Amino acid sequence: MNSAQKSIRYKQYKSQEWTSHDAEIIVEAPVSLTVNGSVWITFMCTPVSLEALAVGFLFNEGIIQSMNEVQDVRICEHGENIDVWLNHEAKQPAAWRKTSGCTGGVTAVEILAKPNISLSDHSLKIDANEIETIAEMLVKAQVLYRKTGGVHTSILSDGKEILLSAEDIGRHNTLDKIAGLYLMEGLQPQKRILMTTGRISSEMLQKAAQLNVPIVISHTSPSSLSIEMADRYGITLIGYARKSQFNVYTNAQRINSL
Repeated sequence: MNSAQKSIRYKQYKSQEWTSHDAEIIVEAPVSLTVNGSVWITFMCTPVSLEALAVGFLFNEGIIQSMNEVQDVRICEHGENIDVWLNHEAKQPAAWRKTSGCTGGVTAVEILAKPNISLSDHSLKIDANEIETIAEMLVKAQVLYRKTGGVHTSILSDGKEILLSAEDIGRHNTLDKIAGLYLMEGLQPQKRILMTTGRISSEMLQKAAQLNVPIVISHTSPSSLSIEMADRYGITLIGYARKSQFNVYTNAQRINSL
């Protein structure tokens, strides 16, 4: 059985004295993805919610569009491989591109060549104070972070409650897990707001766009390319969301008080 945390003992030097402490630390492990019997890639991830990670990754890479294409998802006995069988052939990408994602994210999606995403006409609007509420939801969802630190958290919300949440050592893995849970649970919420503790880079923005999320919020900063993509796709991109404070980089018209 895989675990998200591991017990360790460490020594601390403080005020010219050594002390010993017990602690829980986040697990980082290699887990391979096998599709229709062929090994595709190896995730460096926190090895929980692995079925969702595999399904969400294939969805975000455009390999599948729904769970109807997934015949079976199995985790091997020792948790080192996720075996996915589709009901159709799937060609492994010829090359994976390293992303800016922590723990070694990869993608085969040509992000700059995707003109078919458009959320400009999406009618969702929220009040400025709802962003503070969603930020508070994110803090509550950081269960693993409070135990170990060193882990990212993402949530999908309708503005009133958390619909889905995921934690992982890799920020990009949290969005793959969110996408996988979204498909596996068959959700179709009208309001889709994504918030994450991680920096919004191009691959993070692409994963959010794949889920048709018109509002993306982060505790920290977006990259220059993610701002360009959000503007092109019609996504409201918000960064540095704190209590009573946030920055809106694109499509501010969705925030009612602005």
